[in-house]
Amino acid sequence: MNVELGFVALGALMVLLALRIPIGLALIGVSVSGLYLLRGFNPAYGVAKVTPFEFVAHWTLSAIPMFILLGAIAANSGMIGSIYASLRLWLGRLPGGLAIATSFAGAGFAAMSGSSLATTAAMGRIAVPEMLKSGYDPRLATGVAAAVGTVGALIPPSIMMVVFATFAQISVGKMLIAGLIPGLITAGGYALLVYVLCRLKPHLAPTAEVDQVSFSRKVASLRHIWPVPILAFGILGSIYGGIATATEAAGLGVVLTVLIVLVQRRLTVKMFRQSVMETVTTTSSIFLIAIGAAMMTQFLAMTGMPAYLSTALAQITDSHLGIMLICCLIYLLLGCFLDPLGVMLLTLPILLPVIEHSGMDEIWAGVILVKMLEIGMLTPPVGLNCFVIHGTLNNRVSLGTVFAGTGIFLIAEFFIMALLLLFPGVITWLPSLMEF
Repeated sequence: MNVELGFVALGALMVLLALRIPIGLALIGVSVSGLYLLRGFNPAYGVAKVTPFEFVAHWTLSAIPMFILLGAIAANSGMIGSIYASLRLWLGRLPGGLAIATSFAGAGFAAMSGSSLATTAAMGRIAVPEMLKSGYDPRLATGVAAAVGTVGALIPPSIMMVVFATFAQISVGKMLIAGLIPGLITAGGYALLVYVLCRLKPHLAPTAEVDQVSFSRKVASLRHIWPVPILAFGILGSIYGGIATATEAAGLGVVLTVLIVLVQRRLTVKMFRQSVMETVTTTSSIFLIAIGAAMMTQFLAMTGMPAYLSTALAQITDSHLGIMLICCLIYLLLGCFLDPLGVMLLTLPILLPVIEHSGMDEIWAGVILVKMLEIGMLTPPVGLNCFVIHGTLNNRVSLGTVFAGTGIFLIAEFFIMALLLLFPGVITWLPSLMEF
């Protein structure tokens, strides 16, 4: 036991991150160095040699590249554009109708991609230009597109949920299902906020010219959104019904996506190759960070620091709500400066023992923490979703405008978080109905 060395290692890690060393390499470097100082060369070498293979070979992590490939094919095939076009016809005449359509289209794409950044980029390329062309206030147009990207980490399939469940050693299937209701509440909350805001300030969102569209044309447009329920039923239905594990459902999702794109005659060799390359690049980045976090977990456990922090936190409060509020504050602060996956994998070695020691529901805690990480993607100075929107628009809208636009949606997040914290059943109800 050497708690002091654990704190020194965390300090060294913060210094490396401040020097812009990649998170995965920083975690691996600090962990191996700390193990060498704590136990000597052989244990440090053993961890560095064995951990990468043991972690990457974990069966449940196979779902991550599958979900990434699913989202890449859906994005590169233009599927999300068709979904948005249909929702635009149905909702365009409402106050803020295009922004409301963006909220629900983002939720639909999140159900196919499992990635916040992919959802944000898709909405930035497709929805924001349409809103700007229709005279929407740039703050509203960019703000809703950046905010709805956060749904990607909640609505299954969610890469963040898979990573958390793997580290926490809990059911991946239950963890994925647990994010469904919070994700839908978030998308609905954004849409309601846009509606109320545009009713009070109509100049923010001129009504789109869709009033003349016939009802038959609107009905005909629904043929573009049929992939969403098919994928949702295939992935969520197979998991919830106990027919398939999360990993098997991910594979099924990829097969369904390829078949859908084939039916729509959108599958090309170039598009498929691009999707595979994106999958390889993204998966490699995620796994490098995850391997570093796994090494950090082993090192910190040997120092005794997680147990020390659990005891210290218990002396402050033994309330589950109090502990989660402290964790939320930590995530909110770190999320302002680091990417979400990095924050989660950086902190799980410390927070998971605290959560387990307190006896709280790990699925409830996991969804809350993932939700807080996504809020961090909207806050300055790092706010990754805001940078993605700014980049996809090729600097047509200033970064300050994008951050100003997300500010109003942070108000909605405050009420959504209060609901999830005060009423855990919103998160735990669906998983509790599953028999495995």
